[in-house]
Amino acid sequence: MVCNTKWLVAGFTLFFCHLSFSDASAQQVLSLDSCRAMALRNNKQMGVQRLKRDVAKNLRKSARTKYLPHVSALGSYMYTSKEFSLLNNDQKTGLQNLGTSASATMQSGLGAIQQTMGGFSQIFNAISPVAGGAFDNMAASLQTQIQQNATTMTGQLNTEGQKIVDAFRTDTRNIWAGSVMVTQPVFMGGAITALNRMADINEQLAENSAEASQQQVIYAIDQAYWQVVSLKHKQELAESFLQLVTKLDDDVQKMIREGVATRSDGLGVSVKVNEAEMTLQKVNDGLTLSRMLLCQMIGLPVNEQITLIDEEREELETVPAATPAHTEQFIENRPELKMLDNSVAISREVTHLLKAGNLPQVALMGGYSVSNPNVLNGFENKFGGFWNVGVLVRVPIWNWGDFTYKVRASKGATAIAQLERDEAREKMELQVSQSTFKVDEAAKRLAMAKKSIERANENLRTANLGFKEGVISPTVVLEAQTAWLQAKSQIIDAEIDVKLSQVNLQKALGELRIEN
Repeated sequence: MVCNTKWLVAGFTLFFCHLSFSDASAQQVLSLDSCRAMALRNNKQMGVQRLKRDVAKNLRKSARTKYLPHVSALGSYMYTSKEFSLLNNDQKTGLQNLGTSASATMQSGLGAIQQTMGGFSQIFNAISPVAGGAFDNMAASLQTQIQQNATTMTGQLNTEGQKIVDAFRTDTRNIWAGSVMVTQPVFMGGAITALNRMADINEQLAENSAEASQQQVIYAIDQAYWQVVSLKHKQELAESFLQLVTKLDDDVQKMIREGVATRSDGLGVSVKVNEAEMTLQKVNDGLTLSRMLLCQMIGLPVNEQITLIDEEREELETVPAATPAHTEQFIENRPELKMLDNSVAISREVTHLLKAGNLPQVALMGGYSVSNPNVLNGFENKFGGFWNVGVLVRVPIWNWGDFTYKVRASKGATAIAQLERDEAREKMELQVSQSTFKVDEAAKRLAMAKKSIERANENLRTANLGFKEGVISPTVVLEAQTAWLQAKSQIIDAEIDVKLSQVNLQKALGELRIEN
């Protein structure tokens, strides 16, 4: 039974140890570099910058195509309520009745012939009745034949006239047309070259903007990271201070019960205990909120349990970063200044683009066109096409000074961009000088804080020793503990200030990036 109990206790012990190990391993341990990398992967603005780079790259590729010939196809269909006619209605009617009109003319001529033949018939009858009869028979036969031929000719002429009318019909109510055109720019006044340079500069601008955003994200992450580290150290300090004043409160309460301390001494220490508890609560709340902010910035759930490597270090590495000798070179490499340089360069290319609009432009053109109906072989209701090659030349002659005014305005915009760039550079130089001064100042404060903490530790040790010997009052011990708290808090702030001042200097120099 005892053996089973021992095994049962051992099993529970292993189970609870496994649970404790699982909870500890569930927490992520993050360094500053890992926080930076996670933030850059999950930051929405960095995603926007990546898309902007893709946009600029595609625009640059699009600008390159302006040098190449472009092929385009055009097709159309149109229905009209009426067709085009080359003959008017009177002409159509005249052609359709061409035989009838000729027959009427022949009929009037035939009547005159009949009268003449009647006169001849009377003459022949007067000479000889036999001759007159023969002549009448011949005249009747001739008249009959003429009438038959006139009737046949009338139908034939009407038919031919109708054929002519049909031949001149266009039937353009359904019009089909299409063409394939090839255009090759030869000289555009330098517009295509300026456009390509603008595309290249725009791509550089997108790269510099992405780098500036990356440095801004890293700067924000460093601020949040060291804020968590600072509050964690202050949390430990607040807990240590609470333990000190709580122990002092217990000792004073024992002394009050023994009659060697007054109630006033006990109340003073109790008030300090309450203040320490309130301070610890504030630090705990601030640390929780700071961790939530850091988790949100690096793309983790706000309630994720994380631990920072620098939280557990007793002292932070506070070796001051060496200030570069030639800061002008670093300033020139700042992405913000490069972006301003890109803006000035784009403004200059806009001026060149405007100047190109006032120069002659030459382009080669060629293609193939088809239409239905077509007039390549008369009017035909079928598709017909032809090749064509030509040269297009555009020469501006007079525009009332429009291009001149635009070029002047563009040059003014370029001058403004240059002045803004120079002003920004001066401010960056001032920022570097201020950041360098703050780095030195933070290092001095850290050195003074280290000296203060040595004196505070000695003061607290002496006060505790005198209190144990009964020669120092609780009030003096409280003062020593408060001084020790302030000295410890100052050294924590000084260490964090050294870190943040170094980050500020790196950002001012444009060197704030992930170390490979």
